[in-house]
Amino acid sequence: MDTVDPHVLNIVAGIVIVALVVAAIWLFMRKKQTEHLEQRFGPEYGRTVNELGSRDKAEAELRNREKRVDQLKLVPLSPGDANQFWQEWRSLQGRFVDNPKGVLADADRLVRVLMEKRGYPMGDFDRRAADVSVHHPGVVEHYRAAQAIALKDRNGEADTEEQRRAVVHYRALFDELLEVQDPRRDARSTEPGHTQETRHEFNA
Repeated sequence: MDTVDPHVLNIVAGIVIVALVVAAIWLFMRKKQTEHLEQRFGPEYGRTVNELGSRDKAEAELRNREKRVDQLKLVPLSPGDANQFWQEWRSLQGRFVDNPKGVLADADRLVRVLMEKRGYPMGDFDRRAADVSVHHPGVVEHYRAAQAIALKDRNGEADTEEQRRAVVHYRALFDELLEVQDPRRDARSTEPGHTQETRHEFNA
């Protein structure tokens, strides 16, 4: 009976070992990528998996969102612009108490203007929500809920309580997007004990 050449066995064993190492590396990288996406997108990860029906498709979609948004030139607001937006929102909320008609459309418009000012492109709603989910996954469901009620409102089908809930949903997104660049940060960053993080707050 012929014997197998030991050199051939060594080659086969080497190929198998390399294949196993490559598979292990691939599985490790896949796991790390999944963990990254789950951590970054939170509940949005599970929602996308359920919507697309596949973890692979969902992760490809979320990676595409990251790549697309990374190419955008998103900028924080100046304190003056942020204050103007905040004053407009306070006026909007005040009008809702007396006459809610039309306020929901104004809230949607104001959020769009704010997004555009920050640097988000104004595509269709699904694209806007997807873009927002990259940096603000915690509030994107508020945006979707508000939009759903806004569509009912345009058809005259939303009651006052639904309109109120929609305004609350829009407010959650509005507050999240109202990020401000403090012009004094660069000067203060050289002071002892100063941290790079700054926060701009408004009185309600």
